[in-house]
Amino acid sequence: MKTPKRRSADAAMLRSASLRVGLQTAAAVAVTVLVLVGIAVLVVLRDQHRQQDELLSDTVTRADDVTDPPAGVWLVLQDASGRRVSPGAPAGFPLEADLRDTAQDGVTRNHHVKVGPVEYQVLTQRGSAILVQGVLSLSDAHRERGRLITALLLCGAAGLLVAALAGAWLGRRAVIPLARALALQHRFVADAGHELRTPLTLLSTRAQLVRRGLRRNADPATLQSEVDGLVADADQLAAILEDLLLAADPRTGDAHRPVELPLLVDQEIAAARPLARQRDVTVDVVASGTGPLVVDGSETALRRAVNALVDNAVRHANGAVLVTIAGVGKQVRLDVADDGPGIDPAMLPTLFERFASGSDGRRGHGHRRYGLGLALVAEIAARHGGTVSARTERDGAVLSVSLPRATP
Repeated sequence: MKTPKRRSADAAMLRSASLRVGLQTAAAVAVTVLVLVGIAVLVVLRDQHRQQDELLSDTVTRADDVTDPPAGVWLVLQDASGRRVSPGAPAGFPLEADLRDTAQDGVTRNHHVKVGPVEYQVLTQRGSAILVQGVLSLSDAHRERGRLITALLLCGAAGLLVAALAGAWLGRRAVIPLARALALQHRFVADAGHELRTPLTLLSTRAQLVRRGLRRNADPATLQSEVDGLVADADQLAAILEDLLLAADPRTGDAHRPVELPLLVDQEIAAARPLARQRDVTVDVVASGTGPLVVDGSETALRRAVNALVDNAVRHANGAVLVTIAGVGKQVRLDVADDGPGIDPAMLPTLFERFASGSDGRRGHGHRRYGLGLALVAEIAARHGGTVSARTERDGAVLSVSLPRATP
């Protein structure tokens, strides 16, 4: 049984794995977004600088008048007749030092100047008979750049949010196989622990009988019978383990063949009688109905189901268990009745679920526990196209399994 502590540890591990996958996905997307934003900003900045250089260079090269420069550009023309400046030129311009130096050495000067909160690009160039200085305000370019960066950051943030959500979703999907594998592992361990308990108990009981017979010098024929039963129980234990492995592997299917249910029940009851005698419980079987009581199925799985029903009845019986096999139409019905405490009506809806238990208030027997046994019976019946049911009668409980008859 998976304890609450184990379930909590498994859930914490799955949450951690899911979180790691989500964070890794979000981090990868974040790096990608940041790289793309950085590249976009660099491309825009380079394009802006190129356009600014071309605009200012063309304006200065073609300047012959200061009255109609492009928007955001002011010109200073200086020649032998004097200096002319575009109307509305910003304070601090023209740059006297650049004009003087370029007039002396003829070197074109192009640099950025910040006057107050505004940045300008200033190009000073000497022609054959004229000295020209162009001043370009970068405010519009800065505003455009700011809007672009803001848009990119908003898009990046939205992308990161979507990436985080997608990462969390992908993380949960990524750990689903892990969760299924863990559930399958715990399920197999629980099923194996339950299913192997009774065969091992029977083996131990038979081994004790053999040892007792050897100590008392029992009749060799009796000892031979007990040893044969011991070998048969060991073979049955191996078959149960193989069936559990096949049932735990979703890639494999059941190999069905005709199984004579009365013969199988007789064999399981014979194996269970030594343990029943230790508990002072008698086990009887009755077969009725018309036609062969044969079903198509896995013999080992059906043995597990019969064994679980008989074991459950023996553990709860006061002194007697009755197994009835009957043909009812196209079904073969197996009823296992005990004279122990009945079944709490509140338990009936969940009786065939794993680890069901309930109390019986009528007889003072405390809790009637079922663990995994009846849940495994229900699963085996479902694998064979059958059904399970339970009811309480005046003298105890009756558990039933109905299976389709084998077709001729």
